[in-house]
Amino acid sequence: MRWPILAQVLVPVAALMLGAFGLGTWMAYAAAERAIRQEVEAQVRNMAGVLGDVPFPLTASVLQQVKGLSGTEVVVIAPDGRCLSTLPSVSETLLAAVPMEKDEKAFRLSDPVLIGDETFLLSGVQLHTSRGDKAGLLILLYPYSRWQHALWEAVRPVLAIGAAGGIVAVVLAILIAARLSSRVRDLQRRTRMIAAGDFGPMPLPLWNDELRDLAASVNDMAEQLARLRDTVQKTERLRLLGQLGGGLAHQLRNGIAGARLAVQVHLREHPELDNEPLDVALRQLTLVETHLHRFLDLGRTEADSQRLLSLPELIQEMLQLLKPQARHHQVELTWNRLDGGTQDQQHGDETKGGQHESPALWGHPGSLSHLLLNVVQNAIEAAGRGGSVEIVTRHENGHHVVEVFDTGPGPDPRIADRLFEPFVTGKPDGIGLGLAVAWQVAQSHGGNLSWFRTDNRTCFRLVLPSAEKYLSQTDS
Repeated sequence: MRWPILAQVLVPVAALMLGAFGLGTWMAYAAAERAIRQEVEAQVRNMAGVLGDVPFPLTASVLQQVKGLSGTEVVVIAPDGRCLSTLPSVSETLLAAVPMEKDEKAFRLSDPVLIGDETFLLSGVQLHTSRGDKAGLLILLYPYSRWQHALWEAVRPVLAIGAAGGIVAVVLAILIAARLSSRVRDLQRRTRMIAAGDFGPMPLPLWNDELRDLAASVNDMAEQLARLRDTVQKTERLRLLGQLGGGLAHQLRNGIAGARLAVQVHLREHPELDNEPLDVALRQLTLVETHLHRFLDLGRTEADSQRLLSLPELIQEMLQLLKPQARHHQVELTWNRLDGGTQDQQHGDETKGGQHESPALWGHPGSLSHLLLNVVQNAIEAAGRGGSVEIVTRHENGHHVVEVFDTGPGPDPRIADRLFEPFVTGKPDGIGLGLAVAWQVAQSHGGNLSWFRTDNRTCFRLVLPSAEKYLSQTDS
């Protein structure tokens, strides 16, 4: 059974107000009845005392004047049986129903009694002379209608205030419940929009309460879902890339292997010829074949294929493959190792400084080599003829940091925010997969790949956890 918020708020408030109104009415009625009875009894008691002490005989005209002043019917029965009354007639039933008191101090009104067509509250008292002799009976009849009118006048203000307060309370309860229901419906609409794929934030309510906190939590959830959706889309694109490119890479590798073998055979059969152009072609074929091997290895990053690696060895291997390309483009390629304030540099084929032990790296060798090749080769192409590329490596806070600086103009501003998305490129002949694959490899190894501009240079910054840190995080 559906139980709306409006009903949940209104029904208990209405029930509480009705109970309080009923209890207040009953208490006001009881108090007013008690006060009015005491007041009327005191009034009638005083009247009985006055009539019992009058020095002149009580006549019918005197009794009518008393009735006019007090509104009370008066019956006097003399000792000789004579009856004076403001009533049209006095019956034996009336005399039998009157509670008689010894004196006016004990005078009390009876319960309502029907006399003819009218109801009275009545009581009687024995009158005495100054010598103490009986002077007859005095019976006073107070009209019950006057009693009820006085009681209503006393209770009516309490009823009016209680009814007004109840109406105000119910109206406020309706307004509060309607406001809460409206805010809950806003949250309901927002969650349906999120379910439909709209992850934009909703405006937060002005009131700082629990519903505002809930709306903020919904916005946080939508933001996380948006990031998760983007990650899933990127991962799905890369998965499709692996499926579609795997077959093509196998075919290209076979063709390149055949072309490289033909060049090698030609070099062996004609050693007397100028072989420099063929040596360049052979190195380029070897580089392309290495790229294809790295690409095919991206899909083989299972835990059993990962092992301890040396980052300097990976960089040395990458430099051996890219030095010919750097010389061809007339780009100065430099590697600076910053460990404990010392520095190693590699310019082309020359190495200066000794080797420094570096903490091990845990990962898949093919994937990480492919990552470094993509980033550095992209920097060489971006630097252009006469430019320079500087590779800076260091270890800090349990992480390997590799920064690749180039003197190129930097990414196109139109794609700068989406540089690591698949198929996003600023090159006329590019397809936008190198950096996307590199970013994915960094993420899969617990690291991160980012870029920024500094001192008119573009820097791609790779951060990877050391083997010890990566394995401790995996175990936890």
